[in-house]
Amino acid sequence: MMLLPTHHFRDIERKPEYLQPEKCVPPHHPGPVGTMWFIRDGCGIACAIVTWFLVLYAEFVVLFVMLIPSRDYVYSIINGIVFNLLAFLALASHCRAMLTDPGAVPKGNATKEFIESLQLKPGQVVYKCPKCCSIKPDRAHHCSVCKRCIRKMDHHCPWVNNCVGENNQKYFVLFTMYIALISLHALIMVGFHFLHCFEEDWTKCSSFSPPTTVILLILLCFEGLLFLIFTSVMFGTQVHSICTDETGIEQLKKEERRWAKKTKWMNMKAVFGHPFSLGWASPFATPDQGKADPYQYVV
Repeated sequence: MMLLPTHHFRDIERKPEYLQPEKCVPPHHPGPVGTMWFIRDGCGIACAIVTWFLVLYAEFVVLFVMLIPSRDYVYSIINGIVFNLLAFLALASHCRAMLTDPGAVPKGNATKEFIESLQLKPGQVVYKCPKCCSIKPDRAHHCSVCKRCIRKMDHHCPWVNNCVGENNQKYFVLFTMYIALISLHALIMVGFHFLHCFEEDWTKCSSFSPPTTVILLILLCFEGLLFLIFTSVMFGTQVHSICTDETGIEQLKKEERRWAKKTKWMNMKAVFGHPFSLGWASPFATPDQGKADPYQYVV
């Protein structure tokens, strides 16, 4: 029988020589429950630092170039509160997305004892990852950066230095949403500030010199426009992925759908939590993911 390219990797895993459970040894020192998740990847750490730097740069320009020098105190207070709140939520979402275990499968669990504990019936198949020596649940994929298999892995994002998976997709979606909002807010304030400065003397509309003010505003405008487009697209693709219950990798590989189809609203609640509440917009509210089904390892 000819194998389709999209099914080639799964079919390789079905071959008996790949299971070899006697060669898989569990970690000698498993981490305690609640251990902080952090990926030691140089590129990812650098991208995360750049992310924080760009947000803090926007904070500096908004506060010290546009709002504090303004003589309209109501305008400054309202916009300052809104922008700082959105920036705080964006950075909090970034931290949660970066430091939350995205759904890593226990490394080295492809042992003879674990396979026997699954009580497989004749004809049932388990998938083993030859790279991290773990039994892969359905819809899990191996990440070469995290060096782990991740449940419902969508993609690895260097900007959050982590995979986007089953447990942290909510925080990644909130991160893209809040970055898009502060980018749009910053662009609107830059537009109003330019109009204000053109109408009045440039020396009175900022505490910095006119050339410095223009350079800082242009850089902020470029940053805001770039990240507004980028994060809006990411936010849209993530929401679409959640509603269709199909990860980015599954769409890319055109994998055959082997899981039950649910409504879009149920898919949203599965990621953001039950029931609908203001906690959906909070990076501090942990959605109830439920307990893992031990039989999700078999088909």
